[in-house]
Amino acid sequence: MRTRVTDMFGIEFPIFAFSHCRDVVAAVSRAGGMGVLGALYFTPEELEVELNWIDANVDGKPYGVDVVMPASYEGADFAPEELVGRLQGMIPAGHRQFVDDLLAKHGVPELGSADSGKVLLGWTDATARPQVEVALRHPIALLANALGPPPADVVELAHAHGVKVAALASTPRHALKQVEVGVDVVVAQGTEAGGHTGEISTMVLIPQVVDAVDVPVLAAGGIGNGRQMAAGLALGAEGVWTGSIWLTVEEADTPAMAKQRILEATSRDTVRSRSWTGKPARLLKNEWTEAWEAEDSPGTLPMPLQFMLVSDALRRIGRSDAAELATFPAGQIIGTMNQVRSTKDVVFGLIEEYVEATERLSTLVEG
Repeated sequence: MRTRVTDMFGIEFPIFAFSHCRDVVAAVSRAGGMGVLGALYFTPEELEVELNWIDANVDGKPYGVDVVMPASYEGADFAPEELVGRLQGMIPAGHRQFVDDLLAKHGVPELGSADSGKVLLGWTDATARPQVEVALRHPIALLANALGPPPADVVELAHAHGVKVAALASTPRHALKQVEVGVDVVVAQGTEAGGHTGEISTMVLIPQVVDAVDVPVLAAGGIGNGRQMAAGLALGAEGVWTGSIWLTVEEADTPAMAKQRILEATSRDTVRSRSWTGKPARLLKNEWTEAWEAEDSPGTLPMPLQFMLVSDALRRIGRSDAAELATFPAGQIIGTMNQVRSTKDVVFGLIEEYVEATERLSTLVEG
């Protein structure tokens, strides 16, 4: 397959795979696509370790790093050295009590003192920049920003290192803003996707974005098989950006409890909720997301206060047996994810089904 993005990155297949798991990232790149490591939850020191491992295990294939540098958030004008302290002081006591009561109701045990404290990391410009600095010390091919247009100086810095920049957009207006700051690739992400999403469906969004910008567009949101990949390219995209489908592969470090829930879920078992970060994100629906919509909920806080409020709680839930509270970003494609496969098999399966779909369409045209 050849599109502008395969030529741009020297990859065999225009398949981009977002994952927080380094094993998945390396496996996708080795299989001919491009793995993209989500840096959000790593400290700069941890990210260095992860990228060193990928460098040693990707067989020289290109890979990328995804950061979160939101265009707007609470505390954007705070000095970096006082950012965390001042933001912590903005979280109301009533919200803290609500979270404590919810976890106590479900018998979720406390964390040890050494396990708490990852309250912010890459949710702000100031905390994401160290992650960018680490990433650009490695031979990455792509730097992606998951929430809004990246700062223009970061785009310039990436380009100075010979690194292309991508950013996600959920409307044509967002896509134009990305191009204005120099982004090389726009990821048009429909509301079906996991994580932060807008309200426009993938089928409607992709052609609008393709018509609005002159850079390559990747289709995202509900892309889980070759037929959907073919649909994305038919709409004008030059590749696909995938995420949820890598949660259940053999190499994924998804906790067993979460992986089982995904395998059993239907496409109706996700919901757009602000309960994770303060901005709308598609999550696995359960008692956690429902609690934040209940009448006694104090309501969610703006980014990054919401994640600072719940970060320790989410880790406590993850280490407990409270499966009814375990939520995480997941797209509607999980309704078709009902078996564990190797990453390589998923990549090749996408391509095989893409070929079958396009050949079938060709016969219709010939007929």
